[in-house]
Amino acid sequence: MKWEQMWRLTAERELMGMLSTSLADQDIFNAVIKQNPFLVYQLPCFWNVQLSDHTRSEQCYRDVSDLKVIHWNSPKKLRVKNKHVEFFRNLYLTFLEYDGNLLRRELFGCPSEADVNSENLQKQLSELDEDDLCYEFRRERFTVHRTHLYFLHYEYEPAADNTDVTLVAQLSMDRLQMLEAICKHWEGPISLALYLSDAEAQQFLRYAQGSEVLMSRHNVAYHIVYKEGQFYPVNLLRNVAMKHVGTPYMFLSDIDFLPMYGLYEYLRKSVIQLDLANSKKAMIVPAFETLRYRLSFPKSKAELLSMLDMGTLFTFRYHVWTKGHAPTNFAKWRTATTPYRVEWEADFEPYVVVRRDCPEYDRRFVGFGWNKVAHIMELDAQEYEFTVLPNAYMIHMPHAPSFDITKFRSNKQYRVCLKTLKEEFQQDMSRRYGFAALKYLTAENNS
Repeated sequence: MKWEQMWRLTAERELMGMLSTSLADQDIFNAVIKQNPFLVYQLPCFWNVQLSDHTRSEQCYRDVSDLKVIHWNSPKKLRVKNKHVEFFRNLYLTFLEYDGNLLRRELFGCPSEADVNSENLQKQLSELDEDDLCYEFRRERFTVHRTHLYFLHYEYEPAADNTDVTLVAQLSMDRLQMLEAICKHWEGPISLALYLSDAEAQQFLRYAQGSEVLMSRHNVAYHIVYKEGQFYPVNLLRNVAMKHVGTPYMFLSDIDFLPMYGLYEYLRKSVIQLDLANSKKAMIVPAFETLRYRLSFPKSKAELLSMLDMGTLFTFRYHVWTKGHAPTNFAKWRTATTPYRVEWEADFEPYVVVRRDCPEYDRRFVGFGWNKVAHIMELDAQEYEFTVLPNAYMIHMPHAPSFDITKFRSNKQYRVCLKTLKEEFQQDMSRRYGFAALKYLTAENNS
């Protein structure tokens, strides 16, 4: 056929009259086909039913069994005006919202080459004891979740001074309402991992497209981790969000917290002040909480302290889990004007700013309990220095209890398994860090 010669001659001949084309290679293909119709085998049009405002697509089929391919070829996509568009739209959305995990199941009688990763996974699973009461917890860390990175358009221009900080968080469908508020409080880049079903992913897409606040932000990366299993894989989600941070530093937050106005710029200055680039430091952002769903957010530290004294705000989890943030030393923070160092203590779980190369979260912890505590312990074992920032704060907004914390409170076996996983993590720490890790066992026994 001499394709190389054919398309060049055709292109040169057509360009003598047209001068330029708008569709480039597609125009060349069309020109070649027009001059050489013998090259084309014509398929019935039900193989490409084009749906736009003015197509006569209904002439391509008599009933749904005729259809092979539906082509939304209009810029309007699903919003086109077409005789049967409602039917096609519902059909399309039905497929979109199917559980994609159904496509991962191996069919019997279909030979395929062995996959090394799949074999390794099966080997790891076979080593677990299915009679173990904590089997489902142990199995969760080996689950390979389908993941859709950068679900929406993302753009990020690196800062010239290498001080940029990304806010990292994870969430499920019931926390979507926090996204707009966080975007209003934090103007810097954000990396989010969302734990959703296929149907929820489409709901999220519609929610985001209907939000002026979210659509105006292109420096927010949304990574979908699709649901599988019975637990909320909180640390896997954190790791996914962390792995795709494009800045030198990360603010490891949670979705229920609103950072103070101006925190983004304050952290960038603190990165320079504390020389994070050349030192192993974890900068602590003190955490507070309100029990009010509607809060006049404090615009300064002085205003926050006033609200603290009036009982509008509290130190985070002061009434249920004091140990989690006690080492932050809120009494000292009230009057502090310079950063100050604090020591690790048992059950410490502050929200920190670290370099991007910090260790990942341990995946064995799923659902509720010890997921952040274990990470902070790991940072301490790697000799990170914990430094409290004197003019930074974040506020936890109230919400209904999560499904996992409800299970933790009501299910004794859940609590037993969490205790077992905690002990195994501490044993792993001893193996990896040796004598230095003994203090974690001692601290746990004394707490």
